[in-house]
Amino acid sequence: MAEVNEAKREKSQVEDINRSLYDFRYEEKDAYKVDAGLTPAIVEQISREKNDPDWMLELRLKSLEIYNKTGIPEWGPPIDELNMDDIITYVRPNTKMSAKWSEVPTDIKDTFEKLGIPQAERDSLAGVGAQYDSELVYHNVKKEVAEQGVIYTDLESAMHGPYAEMIRTHFMHLVPPTDHKFAALHGAVWSGGSFVYVPPHVHVEIPLQSYFRLNAPGAGQFEHTLIIVDEGASLHFIEGCS
Repeated sequence: MAEVNEAKREKSQVEDINRSLYDFRYEEKDAYKVDAGLTPAIVEQISREKNDPDWMLELRLKSLEIYNKTGIPEWGPPIDELNMDDIITYVRPNTKMSAKWSEVPTDIKDTFEKLGIPQAERDSLAGVGAQYDSELVYHNVKKEVAEQGVIYTDLESAMHGPYAEMIRTHFMHLVPPTDHKFAALHGAVWSGGSFVYVPPHVHVEIPLQSYFRLNAPGAGQFEHTLIIVDEGASLHFIEGCS
């Protein structure tokens, strides 16, 4: 019988992780934010800011109704002390989304440079999306991937483009607002996130990655990622948050 020598693997424990890489914050420079709390008026504010189609506003308001009627889930850690009256649900950074890294504001760019996002894109990713607080600030996909017909963009732009009906059909279909209280919360106040569509029989060999960074104190981040991989296709998608 052959002897197999298995190399020892070093395992990191949560308490051993150096959190200083992630626990930093820059001065807040938001262009717009809603008041803390969760009301129909705030949900409507978010919807107006995002230029939602009518069906999305209806979904948001219905989700808020479900949230208010639904109890805290019994599974998971205890979060009874969570008070949404203290949380800001939408913060728009003082910049617009760009496909050029050089056009991202310096302080935001420094944040993602610290986290190694641009280097990861250069080394091993087919595309990158970077969200700062409630909005995407950078989104790019490599030319050879786009030429395969792969769509990788921000969800809001896609919702107003040729994939609008596809998004309407699939949005919160797998995890609907009725699933639990916090799915309903997400349906009411979501903002940002990515849309990915991979055509039939297309295989994306290199990963796509979206990264979400929350900088504003007292705020929550509620990005939504919608991935549609058609018949016979494949994709490796990575998300990171800090």
